[in-house]
Formats: sequence, structure tokens, C-alpha cells
Amino acid sequence: MSDKVIENNQVSVIGEIVSGFTFSHEVFGEGFYMVDVLVRRLSDSADVIPVMISERLINVEEDYTGEFIRVAGQFRSYNRHEEKKNRLVLSVFAREVEFLEEEVENAKTNQIFLDGYICKAPVYRKTPLGREIADLLIAVNRPYGKSDYIPCICWGRNARFASGFEVGGRVQIWGRIQSREYVKKISETESERRVAYEVSVSKLEYAES
Repeated sequence: MSDKVIENNQVSVIGEIVSGFTFSHEVFGEGFYMVDVLVRRLSDSADVIPVMISERLINVEEDYTGEFIRVAGQFRSYNRHEEKKNRLVLSVFAREVEFLEEEVENAKTNQIFLDGYICKAPVYRKTPLGREIADLLIAVNRPYGKSDYIPCICWGRNARFASGFEVGGRVQIWGRIQSREYVKKISETESERRVAYEVSVSKLEYAES
């Protein structure tokens, strides 16, 4: 059962570790830690992706900053309660970790596949320059009755296609994980820089519910 479910959420990233480990939580005596991995895009920019790793997969006492790593796992979400409301927190949950001697040239450094369900009506819009965008929120089931809620962004022809998706419809998505900085207004005088994570969609298929 669990292996079958895991097929619906597959992530593979290759990048450089750019932080130390910070403790996240413990389950049945197994500690889980967060670490940031910088994944380069084909352009000169890069995404910094949070990865959750079990202490059984890696020695969390060591500093691996600057090391290159390949991570395979799932894109997971959980709700963190802050400022009187829940905030969706996303990270790559590592199942396999492999250290690399050096950065791999021309490798597919950032890939994700999701098979899930539309859980909010798509939001379709155009940028001031006329570029078409559609935002989707996908619920991806995992074992024991849980689901991960993954924001996805479509462009151009895919955005037009996705704008007609209905809540409850099943969708398969291929793309990459991207990080995006934004400014969150906290009060009249305060704001802070935050980072949002989403799946940038390169291909999608839709099957009505």
C-alpha cells in the first residue's frame, strides 16, 4: 500500500548544501532535521530548497556546507500555527541521500512528479506584459489518511489549459520546485521578507473526477 502511494509524489534534486542542520521534530525516537540545498537553474539564478533529513540517513552533527548532494524523496507540506492562523510549510522529505564528488554538468538537477487532486478553484491571471499564469493547489495523498497540499504554477498554454480544471479533478504534474522571495506585511509599519515554495509546471495531464 505505502509503496503504491509514494509513487504519486516523487522528487529528485541535486545541489549544494548551504546551511547547517536545524532540529525539526522527532517521531518514535527518530530525529528529523532541516538543511538548505541550493539548486541551480539553467539560467544564472538558483533555488534554495529546504530538505528534511532523518538523523539515520546522515550525521547531523557534521557541517556539510559546500558539499554536493543528490536527494530523492517527496515534496511534503504541514501547517504551522503562527500569528493566529495556519501557514503552509513545504519541504523535500528525503528518502535517499547521496554525496557527489562535484557538481554534475548538464544533469537534471530539479525534478518533481505529482499525481493528485485539485482542491481549490484554479486562479488564472495575466501579467502586465500579457504572460498567462494559473495557480493550482494540489492535494496529494499519502499513507494513513494524510495528504500534502502543494501549490503549483502554470504558464502560457498550460495556464490556459489549467484554468478550466474543476475542484476534485485528478491531475498529473511534471516540473521543478522553485523558491520565490516576497514581502509579507505584518502591520502598518512592519513587513518581513519571506520565501514561498511552489512547483513550476512544465507538463500536466488532467482526468476529470
